[in-house]
Amino acid sequence: MSQLGWGFKVGHYTDLDGRTGCTVILPPPGNVSSCDIPGSSPGSREIESLHPDKRLTEIHGLLLTGGSAFGLAAAEGVVQWLAERDIGYRTPVATIPIVPAAVVFDLGYGDADARPGPEHGRAACEDARADDIPTGLVGAGTGCTVGKWAGRDHSVPGGLGIATVEERGHTVTALAVVNAVGDVVSEDGTVLAGTTDPNPAYIAPGSQEFTSNTVLVAVMTQARLDKRDVRFLAARGSDGITVSVKPAHTRYDGDAVFVIAAPAPDDAPPADLDVLGFLATEAVARAVRAGVTRS
Repeated sequence: MSQLGWGFKVGHYTDLDGRTGCTVILPPPGNVSSCDIPGSSPGSREIESLHPDKRLTEIHGLLLTGGSAFGLAAAEGVVQWLAERDIGYRTPVATIPIVPAAVVFDLGYGDADARPGPEHGRAACEDARADDIPTGLVGAGTGCTVGKWAGRDHSVPGGLGIATVEERGHTVTALAVVNAVGDVVSEDGTVLAGTTDPNPAYIAPGSQEFTSNTVLVAVMTQARLDKRDVRFLAARGSDGITVSVKPAHTRYDGDAVFVIAAPAPDDAPPADLDVLGFLATEAVARAVRAGVTRS
């Protein structure tokens, strides 16, 4: 179980029989959000609005989901849930929730027809909480696997992890959904979760064995930052995947790192972006490792 601060909440929908699920992050109002997409095979929704050149800065929910592209349908349930509570971007005629979403490919490890839909996105919102957040094989991490670089038959369970790091008055929390082609490794390079093939060798590039894989990350902090600052932190979060997954960011991974900065009090000291960048890398690496070690 994990705990969040700054007004963030996390909720899960878990289908243990189908081995899939989804996770929703509900951020506080006034946040600034952006993302980095280091993977070559992403599946996503509402990502372009997070680019630093785009006008909107605030999101109202973030969906991480199984079910590959089919699972993006769960975002509609999140949008409906938020709209019913009048949460979203206000226009003269309607309040429109902005809900980016990204997927992992978990089809084939459970019931390929079990895919999160609108009712499951809504269920994850209803489950949202700031503390006692379950981790492991829950939510979007339910059907995750890692260590597929020598063939999916030799993969092992991945999962969902959360980690928090602090330094020099700054705190960063990362949530990672770990479904990588590569192995998850410790700081010293020891494999924490990886292929079980006794004589591993990389399978042929382009093989159907290399079906889509992904590490999805949400990084949360509280600081006065603009959208370009947050985009910088997202790239530093991607570095956390690089150091904890071997190999990382392959052509068959759809890795995506989202960063959401909650507004800081007026009397808060200025944020040190370099410290926050270091913490983002470390928090993501720890969250990835926690996703497979259940700690």
